[in-house]
Amino acid sequence: MTTETPLSGNAKRKLKSAARFFAVQALYQMEMSGQTTTAIINEFLGHRFAAVYEDMEFVDGDPELFETLVKDAVNHQAKIDQMTDRALVAKWPIGRIDPTLRGLFRAAGAEFVEGDTPPKVVIKEFVDIAAAFFPEGKESRFVNAVLDHMAREAKPEAF
Repeated sequence: MTTETPLSGNAKRKLKSAARFFAVQALYQMEMSGQTTTAIINEFLGHRFAAVYEDMEFVDGDPELFETLVKDAVNHQAKIDQMTDRALVAKWPIGRIDPTLRGLFRAAGAEFVEGDTPPKVVIKEFVDIAAAFFPEGKESRFVNAVLDHMAREAKPEAF
């Protein structure tokens, strides 16, 4: 009988951060390829989480959080997109923004709408993801502003 060593708080946070990053990638890929929720979840869990290939190694992630974010983003997409639209300026509805940012707003929105993580943590996590995808741009500040607006709408009691 084997007993697993419990993960430290820092290790759990890293797994959750990776799951959020993978969720943004999965939502982007779904939009670009038309894959189903089940297919994309299976692909990521089977071929991305802690996968090792000849020239690259993927980090591990929290599979439960990943699956929840992807499913909730899809199941609540209309509500999340409406929240995002209200946070964007009138000339830039969600349909006109970068598809990576759409995936990011949908994953974060899923966590605001259905999750129990404090909104400020969600904002910080997804701003960091935006900075990873757009290291030389102003997107992370834009993401911060939009997510702050969305969080205040979804969870006003947290502010």
